[in-house]
Amino acid sequence: MNAPTRACTIRLLGPGDLEHVEALLTVFGEAFGEPETYGAARPDAAYLRRLLARDSVIVFVALAEGAVVGGLVAYELPKIEQARSEIYLYDLAVAEPFRRQGIATALIEALRTEAAARGAWVIFVQADYVDPPAIALYEKLGTREEVLHFDIPVPGPKRGP
Repeated sequence: MNAPTRACTIRLLGPGDLEHVEALLTVFGEAFGEPETYGAARPDAAYLRRLLARDSVIVFVALAEGAVVGGLVAYELPKIEQARSEIYLYDLAVAEPFRRQGIATALIEALRTEAAARGAWVIFVQADYVDPPAIALYEKLGTREEVLHFDIPVPGPKRGP
């Protein structure tokens, strides 16, 4: 049986929410087991403000008693074949003590509402085969497709770990 759901508030972030973004990056680093990726070379405040001011960047957090306990980052991708967009759900995580309480689903529902308000026609997300809880969540909410993912390197100096 799941633990009782703790009261959470889902909030869309903007350029003035740097403290929440910093906390979300910590949640991501812990949840994904990649603290270096999400903590070692964090962008400065000016970069984060510019990013959060962009219409194409969507960041939601789940707050419990004012603390960030989860969140997601998504990107709106305008399409060329029709006057519509898709939303790419890139990162989604909930801190371990708050999992299995419906928070991830609530975050996705908030994103669905935002996507509808923007006129997007679909939200898509990738999941790794080694992450059964994520796969189960996404199968509950959408249609599974089998695709291949390729990372194509960009020439120039290395830009990450």
